[in-house]
Amino acid sequence: MRILRVAQKVYPDVKGGGPYHVHAMSRDQAAMGHDVTVLTVGPHSEETRDGYRVVRRPSTASPLGNDISAGVARYLWNAVRSDEYDVVHAHSHLYFSTNLAAIASRLSGVPFAITNHGLYSQTAPESVFDMYLRTIGRWTFNRADVVFCYTEEDRNRLREFGVTAPVEVVQNGIDTERFTPEGPVSDRVPDIDAPIILFVGRLVEGKRPTDAVAALDRLRDEYPNAQLVFCGEGPLRSELDATVEGLGLRDAVTFLGHVSYDEMPSVYRGADALILPSRAEGLPRTVLEALATNIPAVVSDLDQIKSLVDGAGRTVSVGDTGGFADGLWSVLEGTPNSPQTAITDEYDWRRTAEKTTAALNRIADYNSGA
Repeated sequence: MRILRVAQKVYPDVKGGGPYHVHAMSRDQAAMGHDVTVLTVGPHSEETRDGYRVVRRPSTASPLGNDISAGVARYLWNAVRSDEYDVVHAHSHLYFSTNLAAIASRLSGVPFAITNHGLYSQTAPESVFDMYLRTIGRWTFNRADVVFCYTEEDRNRLREFGVTAPVEVVQNGIDTERFTPEGPVSDRVPDIDAPIILFVGRLVEGKRPTDAVAALDRLRDEYPNAQLVFCGEGPLRSELDATVEGLGLRDAVTFLGHVSYDEMPSVYRGADALILPSRAEGLPRTVLEALATNIPAVVSDLDQIKSLVDGAGRTVSVGDTGGFADGLWSVLEGTPNSPQTAITDEYDWRRTAEKTTAALNRIADYNSGA
């Protein structure tokens, strides 16, 4: 199968769960024997790595931080018009590249799939994306021959927005042989006799990293020496620095910046709890990785995450920093049910790649009349 994967971001050009998903899916489908090309935004270049080809075309404009690339549009249209690919697979409906892929598929008849990595942007207000999802976003989804969602909750929410395209629920997965409780602990995590709270993610508004700092400040009433470790980069770094300084927490907060995927298992093992106070998520790899490493998670009370952390952490209303502090206290004091077996059984990345590839094969075969 010849797959054209359209993605605004790909690892390691850009860090994060979505870009890594694009990379890992492309790498593993190439290993299965498929011909995979990733079309993305970046300095004009083409290369082959990990068995798949990466085609980058520069941004032409960036309204609201959403890159538009005339080069991506030209490559996409020429590719589908010349019958170079059996299927186009776009990642995230939130980007103009996916809208372009939907138009190209509509005009050419090449089968089209979208992976929904989360309905809302982490960098724009929900009200903006509510309007988008009821108009251009819904149209884009409805051009797809299949939409991949991580959870039943996400599928139901798409239906509420009027999306009628076929939906396959394919759970996000992780490398369960890499993320385990056994193994080395990173020396970048403070080695102290006090709780270590870990935040993993981009430092952007939607992830609400300042809530993690506020929760630490409250938690230190019970655990005076508790520490917060940030793994990630982003535009809120300077604001976080100011917040940390204002609360007198300079010695209690560590910023590691970007941490490589290979090092992350050892970072999780050095922590006592994960905090994720996001206002919106898909099915975050960070939570899966923490639970697989037997680290309890205190996360926002989002429908698609509730069952995931049941018995292995706590859920808290978005913005309730006191609730996050209480949740951290409870998992540090208690003994949550061991989550590692369930994560291994249900969220193995190999199943994610295999189920996604099987669905792409089905729509490609259907289009060809096989």
